[in-house]
Amino acid sequence: MLGSMLCLAALAVLSPAARPDDPPRDGVEVVARMRERYLGKWYRTLTFVQKTTLPEGKVETWYEAAELPGKLRIDIAPLEGKNTLLFRNDTLYEFKDGKLAETKPLIHPLMVLGFDVYAQPLDKTLDQLRELGFDLDQVHEADWQGRPTYVVGAAAGDSVTRQFWIDQERLYFVRMVEPGKKDPAARVETRFDKYIPMGQGWLETEVRFMVNGETRMLEEYTEPRAGVKLDPAIFEPGRWVPPGWVR
Repeated sequence: MLGSMLCLAALAVLSPAARPDDPPRDGVEVVARMRERYLGKWYRTLTFVQKTTLPEGKVETWYEAAELPGKLRIDIAPLEGKNTLLFRNDTLYEFKDGKLAETKPLIHPLMVLGFDVYAQPLDKTLDQLRELGFDLDQVHEADWQGRPTYVVGAAAGDSVTRQFWIDQERLYFVRMVEPGKKDPAARVETRFDKYIPMGQGWLETEVRFMVNGETRMLEEYTEPRAGVKLDPAIFEPGRWVPPGWVR
């Protein structure tokens, strides 16, 4: 018995440690690599103006400000209307005409995967992803738009089960696929495209929402700024205040 234990201990010492370029064993390791790559480097605040093309071609301008982790504010033009969506700590607050109209719990998967993963403890990100329904035990590799990715949440060849795709080299989020809420057979897809360097991190400048391969909503960013000083009051749900940063 003692000899077997010593043999196992020797093998453990002699076995090479996992290298950063080794294939990840599961989704937990993928998320950990994302966080470690940009820990202390990724921007903590961000603002941009967004052209939002809605179904049937309606176009709106949205002014967005984020403070990582966990805070995102969207002001819908015209600002005089005081119509605002506030995401804070897994809750959505909706203001209409400056008054709080609705509050509901909501984990924003795009905030978690695109931004918060780089700024919050690993365990919190993993808990949120599991609550969203991703199977973190499943991981495989696939190409996406000519670049290798890690696919977390589904087996190779499964194009419907809830999954997210991470660029292998740059370790940022590029794609999410999930079944439709009303029609589980439908494939609902979100794409983060047209990334640009932003500080020591990255920023997608186009977000496309699709159902069964058809674009239903398109977001296009302009005037992105990172490291912006933001008034903490704009993220407080107690009362509506003007966004302040909008020029």
